[in-house]
Amino acid sequence: MEFDTIILGAGAAGLMCAAHCGGRVLLVDHAKRAGEKIRISGGGRCNFTNTGTGPGNFLSQNPHFAKSALARYTPWDFVSLVSEHGIAWHEKTLGQLFCDDSAKQIVAMLTGLCDSAGVKLALETSVEAVRHGPEGYRVSLSERGAARQVTARRLVVATGGKSIPKMGATGLAYDIARQFGLGLTETRPGLVPFTFPEGRFSALSGLSLPSRVTAARSFDEALLFTHRGLSGPAVLQASSYWREGEAISVNLFPGADPFARLRQARSEAGRRSLTRSLDALMPARLADFLASEWGLSGNLADQSDKALGALCERLTGWQLVPSGSEGYRTAEVTLGGVDTEGLDSRTMEAKAQSGLHFIGECVDVTGWLGGYNFQWAWASAMACAEALRAG
Repeated sequence: MEFDTIILGAGAAGLMCAAHCGGRVLLVDHAKRAGEKIRISGGGRCNFTNTGTGPGNFLSQNPHFAKSALARYTPWDFVSLVSEHGIAWHEKTLGQLFCDDSAKQIVAMLTGLCDSAGVKLALETSVEAVRHGPEGYRVSLSERGAARQVTARRLVVATGGKSIPKMGATGLAYDIARQFGLGLTETRPGLVPFTFPEGRFSALSGLSLPSRVTAARSFDEALLFTHRGLSGPAVLQASSYWREGEAISVNLFPGADPFARLRQARSEAGRRSLTRSLDALMPARLADFLASEWGLSGNLADQSDKALGALCERLTGWQLVPSGSEGYRTAEVTLGGVDTEGLDSRTMEAKAQSGLHFIGECVDVTGWLGGYNFQWAWASAMACAEALRAG
């Protein structure tokens, strides 16, 4: 055996597993640098975990699968690791933890741990084929155009999903899963902006405001209008629950009562136009847009309680049907993947294929926006690493 373990993918999960699994380890990635998605995450500061992480923050056909790994490696375990390496961090909102300085610190920490563990890192190296035989796993590699073969007793697949192909994302993990008889669940872009017919929201492009966006599940965060459609945290969160052709509901006043405010305005300044009255409740650009979109006219005094009530129902339940999403081009994650039915939740090992493990994003476990997917990467990697050390 050349190696005890070969790990495919030097992203968050692959680096974490390589640093902790012990033995002779080869870590392979086709990128020029390890941890590229970590480096660009969180606006360059890496939202590396979320203190509120629990199974309910993840989507999967088996909502129980992630429980074991998440319970055994918690956000505070990773915070301890970060703090041990002198990386200053802060909590932003909703339990999201970021580096004070740069995401590069997380990459440096993980690559440093790999160096200390004696991990061999093969970058700019693509996987041409994977085979299994009496000698274990034989992986054919193309390293800067030079072909070579490596063998190991165990193979860990941490190559992620299809999200952001310009960064080299591929479906390699799914190909390997199929090759060894594992099932796959439907894959689709997640945490992704919605698109609408050209120019629909061009007048509002760049406008951001608090909202509640609902697509099977509701999220109270910021909504951002773009020249292509809708984005912002609330939209990205809802996108993971949305199916093509379905409507989303947008509440422009989460936690507020626009009806009471409009009734009060009517009693105080009834001669003011309805559109200008909306200016007091929302940005003027949005008020003008909605007045045109919904054909609003007349003064406040002209509006009965019934009319104001109907308007407020639209303001708190604006029904919109996206024409689509930005797709894998900008999606932060890939929903679906390797079916958890074929994996051991304690070890991430394929039940029917000894020595073959799948970790991180390629597995059918997808987190919300806000550090949850990184926590799944750390937790699934550590579950696998623990099993490899024991084996």
